[in-house]
Amino acid sequence: MTTQEKLAMLEEIMELESGSLNAGTKLEDLEEWNSMAALALIALMDEEFNKILTGKQIKEFKTVQDILDFME
Repeated sequence: MTTQEKLAMLEEIMELESGSLNAGTKLEDLEEWNSMAALALIALMDEEFNKILTGKQIKEFKTVQDILDFME
């Protein structure tokens, strides 16, 4: 899976326009990065990547790159 495909998934769960995220985007700057997006991210990681993501791990994410790294 390409980085662009992963970014598209993140844009979808945060209901952002296509192309609006990049690896350097700070999560704190995104109004759409909220508890619902975090829950959707947990589900995405489980369904698409077979990974368990905890609330503690989510709190450690500072940028989109942090999420992309976890997807590897």
